Formats: sequence, structure tokens, C-alpha cells
Amino acid sequence: MMDSPLALWHRAVSSLPFEWAGYEFMRLALLAVLVISPLLGALGTVVVANRMAFFSEAIGHAAFTGIAIGVILGLDDPMWSMIGFALVLTLAIAWVRRRGALSSDTAIGLVMAFTVSLGIVILSRGGDFARYTNFLIGDMLAIAPRDVGWLAALGAVAAGLFLLFFNRLLLATMSPSLARSRGKYAGAAELVFACLLAVVVTCALPWIGILVINALLILPAAAARNLARNTAGFFGWSIAVALLAGIAGLIASFYASTATGATVVLAAMAVYLLTLLRRVVS
Repeated sequence: MMDSPLALWHRAVSSLPFEWAGYEFMRLALLAVLVISPLLGALGTVVVANRMAFFSEAIGHAAFTGIAIGVILGLDDPMWSMIGFALVLTLAIAWVRRRGALSSDTAIGLVMAFTVSLGIVILSRGGDFARYTNFLIGDMLAIAPRDVGWLAALGAVAAGLFLLFFNRLLLATMSPSLARSRGKYAGAAELVFACLLAVVVTCALPWIGILVINALLILPAAAARNLARNTAGFFGWSIAVALLAGIAGLIASFYASTATGATVVLAAMAVYLLTLLRRVVS
């Protein structure tokens, strides 16, 4: 009987001559990093190019309200309520931006302030808020095989949608008026991407953490901008930096006994600073 792909993965990684490779939780965490890092790196290019950093930050912090909704509904796993609320919030922000007389950052800040406060108020009733603080920093080392499978499925769907709408998003970023004149429906493409980004960010929160998820979207793309000479290079370098920071941060967190998500962010920041130095020197 043939071994499963996961069993083959464990066998291959455990043969490496490193201490961390002998632990099952590290092998699973490494697999999760290899799945989620390229996805965040790819999405981050559009986030940076379209100045959507504040939007992704709002989605992450508003997860508290999604958790609160799950608690009210009596759900054992609040992930579905978090995803549902993230999508509703995305549509609400899009509506406020189009209908209101506010700038984009003000509209996003307005919605974020309300949702974060509402979630914290609901979850803090009875003084039991501490049980939800694990969402703040995440726990990549607690990921299970089933979770990795869900992330891989999400990555496949996200990659398909990303490739489908990438050209429209790129054209809308470079020239919104040209995109409208060619009937590329830039607004629809941007809304689909915003919904995709909301789902990916929400699904990654339990393992990466609310406080650092946005940095993992922004830093690889920011570093890639210092290295790339064209769009393909921007895309490729962002994925490469995300993978490098993810692997280096995971291994460093094992030896330093630190929070994995935050350590990955520090690794990404180190790479960004190196690329900035290279750009300044050259």
C-alpha cells in the first residue's frame, strides 16, 4: 500500500540533518508555510500596487466581530462566521466608498473602528476576553494536517481567481480610465479581489495572528519593488521573499522559542531592509 503524500512529506523532511526536522509539528508548520507564503506574496503585490494595505488591516482586526458572531450563534469553530463577516465587511466598505462623501481611508477607518469595538465589547462580556487573545499572535506550530489541507485547497482556488482577474487588476492599477474605456469592468475585478483577500486573510489568522498578518502581505511586495524591473519580476520576487522569510522565520522561532508569526515578520523586515540598502547603494 502506497504512503499518503503527507506521510511521504514527513519521511522526506525528517531525514534532514537538523534538530527541528525531527518534530512533527515543525514539519507540518513548514508545509503550511510553503502553502500560505506564496499566496500572501502574490496577493501582496496587488495590495501594495492598489494601496489596499489599510483595507487588509481592517479585515484582520475586524475578525473579533466575526468571532463574536460565532459565539452568539453557538458555533464550535468560529471560522465560518469570521469568513462570512469578512465578506459582509468587504461589501460594506465598497458601498461606503462609492456612496459616501468620504475618502477611502476614512471610510475603511470608520467601518474598522465600529467592527473592532463591537467585537471586543461582545467578547469581553463577563471578563472572558483572554481566551480569544490567541488570535492576536497566532500559533503556526499548532496547525493540524486537516488545516494544511484546507489551506492548500484555498490556495488553489485563490490562485485560479487571481490568475483570472490579474490582467484586469493590473490594467485598473496602471490606468483606471483605460480599463473603463476597454470595458474591463475594473470595479468588479477589484471587488472580487477584495473578497478573495478577505477570505485568505481571515483563514490565515489563527496561525499567523491579527497583529502581524498585514505585515506578511506588505513586506514581501515592498521588498520586491526594490528588486524588480518589470511586472513579472515584481510578482516573482514577492513570492520568493515571502517563502524565504517564512522558512527562515519558522526555523528561527524554533531555536529562539518565540512566536512564529512575529518572527517571520522580522525576517521579512530584514529582507526588506537589505533590498532597500541595495537600492540605495546602486
